[in-house]
Amino acid sequence: MSKRRNGARPEGGNGATTRSGERALLIGAAVKGRAEAWSLEESLQELSALATSAGATVIAVERQRLDRLTPHYIGKGKLEEMRRLVHDAGVTTVILDHELTPTQQRNLEEAFAVKVLDRTALILDIFAQRAQSMEGRLQVALAQHEYLLPRMRGQWSHLERLGGGIGTRGPGESQLETDRRLVRNRITRLRSQLEEVRRRRAQHRESRRSKGLPTVSLIGYTNAGKSTLMNALTRSDVLAADKPFATLDPITRMLRLPAGGQALLTDTVGFIQKLPHSLVAAFRATLEELRDSDVLLHVADAHASAATLQYRSVIELLDELAVADKPRILVMNKMDLVDSEASETHRRLIDHALNAVPGLAVIPISAAARRGLDELRAAVELQIASAPRDDRDPASSSPAMTA
Repeated sequence: MSKRRNGARPEGGNGATTRSGERALLIGAAVKGRAEAWSLEESLQELSALATSAGATVIAVERQRLDRLTPHYIGKGKLEEMRRLVHDAGVTTVILDHELTPTQQRNLEEAFAVKVLDRTALILDIFAQRAQSMEGRLQVALAQHEYLLPRMRGQWSHLERLGGGIGTRGPGESQLETDRRLVRNRITRLRSQLEEVRRRRAQHRESRRSKGLPTVSLIGYTNAGKSTLMNALTRSDVLAADKPFATLDPITRMLRLPAGGQALLTDTVGFIQKLPHSLVAAFRATLEELRDSDVLLHVADAHASAATLQYRSVIELLDELAVADKPRILVMNKMDLVDSEASETHRRLIDHALNAVPGLAVIPISAAARRGLDELRAAVELQIASAPRDDRDPASSSPAMTA
């Protein structure tokens, strides 16, 4: 029988790669002289939160600074140290803070003899756990299969260890090619299904536009409080939880404005730094909602120590989606947790935002405490009144992304 590695399931797509009770070792590396927006410590703190959210227990967090990443990701001495730690601490899963090459992943699995995940696989796993709708599951499945395809080499390496000769030539490679073909076929089917989803969404957007209702979209870093704000503004009961990517599917509710008008308010999937490009492409149908929005409400966690870095990550993704020039309001959420408006984190974020976009409306609120909501509604109404409205063709409103 063939032995699969990495828990790969070509015809699956939503199988979680982490399980409750797993004991995880996190490893991060920084390359000397390479400029990174996030420091190694900040990135590892976020990786730890992601691992915990996925159901793992973080046993240890290790880091190393290198001149360059190696075929084993880390240096030989550090690798041997980590092998001992994995054995002595009963680690069942090792999680790396970068997307690994297939070769690095295979080398680390052989070195540690336990499951090895990179940051991309961890995020994909969380998305798989959170996906509830058929659309969400299709989008996650596509991203998972595209991630899996280049990593299938080596899943039949047990045949290679037979040493060649009679009976060892052909079958392994033949089976590997069969699996690759299955995955490619599955990717083709998923893309076709998602194209139909995209077409239906375009029709729904056109129907909404025909009714003359402006559209406002909530965007922001994951766990910034978008769903809590949606509930506070529209008196809804959307799932709002203190964990990354609590909701993946876009949700639209009616928003009443101060002068008696109405707008459609849509909650979208949260962003994160190093968001896998396969996920951005797979969620194209969902993220296209932003292209037809009249106003973007950028919800930021004013209390987060990495608030400015989170803000930059969101802006980078907006640039990638070709919507960074949309009318936007910066919503400073969780102000009830900020000591004062003059706090260093709060002020640094506002300064950065205003330097980039002079005149940007900044509204401090607390969605949980329902503070500042009237001011936010008034700002939305003003922005809608001043925003250009046009009759856009939904078929032409696709982000500059490749699937």
